[in-house]
Amino acid sequence: MSSDNGVLASQDEARSWLERTFAPTAGQWARFDRFAQMLIAENDQQNLIAASTIPTIWVRHIADSAQLLALDRGGEGLWVDLGSGPGLPGLVVAILSERPMLLVESRKRRCEFLRAVADELGLGHVEVAEAPLERVETRPAATISARAFAPLDRLIDLSARFSTESTRWLLPKGRNAVKELALLPEAWQRMFHVEQSRTDTESRILVGEGRIGAKQRGKR
Repeated sequence: MSSDNGVLASQDEARSWLERTFAPTAGQWARFDRFAQMLIAENDQQNLIAASTIPTIWVRHIADSAQLLALDRGGEGLWVDLGSGPGLPGLVVAILSERPMLLVESRKRRCEFLRAVADELGLGHVEVAEAPLERVETRPAATISARAFAPLDRLIDLSARFSTESTRWLLPKGRNAVKELALLPEAWQRMFHVEQSRTDTESRILVGEGRIGAKQRGKR
């Protein structure tokens, strides 16, 4: 069950939603538990998530990330997660899906954490690109996600070269989603629609499909 407004409000609601939506195996549940443990422990060493969100980690981070996969059910091919940080949403998606996952992260200590989690959880389909996005080799992405990477116009401009005609864009943008979308060139705006977040009444997710062509970039 979830709250009356459909937004997950407790740890139990988050776990129930995951069960209904993905029916995780016992192994996947165990990986989630271990990932949460590693994330909390590492947060004492480097600032990965706000300490205030630890008591609601299943809502604020695990379900919040998993909802992106729910918006891309049936998708296949390379998933590129920009500015992956602590692996949100990338590692959560990788626990639930065997799709190849590329985690793009420029900070060395965060990359070390991402690799440690992937190794411990046996996520052999996860690759970590330790570099700014500008230096990551171009490859066609079936899905592009970014939970907290850059302002929307810069995010799209930087990642456009990874997009194809069928690329799915899954971009949580919080309470400013509609405002940021309205500032984009019209050609970009038409590619996206707005979805309500399952974990925050005020947050929205921009969901898009298609390729950002060079001649579209910078046009209003």
